[in-house]
Amino acid sequence: MKALLCTAFGPIETLKIDEVPAPEPAAGQVRVRVKSASLNFPDALIVQGLYQMKPELPFSPGAELAGVIDALGEGVQGWKVGDAVIASTGFGAFAQQCLANAERLTALPAGMDFDAGAAFVLTYGTSLHALKQRAQLQAGETLLVLGAAGGVGLAAIEIAKALGARVIAAASTDDKLALCREAGADETINYATEDLRRRVDELTGGRGADVVYDPVGGKYTEAALRATAWRGRFLIVGFANGEIPRIAMNLALLKERDILGVFWGDAMRRDPAQHMENMRLLGEWFAAGKVKPAITECVSLLQATDAIARMANRQIKGKVIVHPEE
Repeated sequence: MKALLCTAFGPIETLKIDEVPAPEPAAGQVRVRVKSASLNFPDALIVQGLYQMKPELPFSPGAELAGVIDALGEGVQGWKVGDAVIASTGFGAFAQQCLANAERLTALPAGMDFDAGAAFVLTYGTSLHALKQRAQLQAGETLLVLGAAGGVGLAAIEIAKALGARVIAAASTDDKLALCREAGADETINYATEDLRRRVDELTGGRGADVVYDPVGGKYTEAALRATAWRGRFLIVGFANGEIPRIAMNLALLKERDILGVFWGDAMRRDPAQHMENMRLLGEWFAAGKVKPAITECVSLLQATDAIARMANRQIKGKVIVHPEE
């Protein structure tokens, strides 16, 4: 089979396509013929050795996929060869075949194609866990989303609207903000040209945002925290900017703000029942048209390296899909 391989941690440009043997599923695993895989920011970090997890070399990047089961490992129950599935794998998805643990599988929902399935679990799973379990976002509250035109940002917009919240989307360009409005954002802020804190104050009548969703980090984190309301909740989702900010703790004290970490991967491992309930709810919302992955481009395995590099440089909007069989 063909796979995009990382043979040494380092520059993204060193990734290469090679022919490798098809992997054999161990006990509790299935092998999936990959129809679609999606690009996520951790893919750009993991191949450079900058992520908290470092797979054994060589490996293929790609954390989530949709495809068809073509082999079962010992002891796997509830699945059969030929089932169309979505899988969260951590890595390995930018290949024509990929192993997945059976407990990390979800049946491809009726009416969902492989592209949408590949773009669904990580971004929507992360954002629903963050907003529902961690922040307990309520109808009528105001959510501020940073990096709102990225995959998790757009998912957060749609989920917040499904929960009945008002959404202020912040991003760095006007075309990114246009995509946020298409996803349902009520208000937008270009934080490259506008004062983020001042605009949030203006849009909330000086009250501030009830919840902030921050997958970016860097210089906008403190401004967003200062723009959070009394007893607001600040969600730390990631650091796409590449800079982990240092925050003065008095900012939490002054308005009794909560600073909440979001580690969806470990939360899913620790409470799989809650994860499956979240996926059930997301499937209902998809069927009702309340959520839909914003797929902005599809690329072949040959084009995947360039897409990963653009992701690292924050030049990607929405979700990019990789088709390993092309």
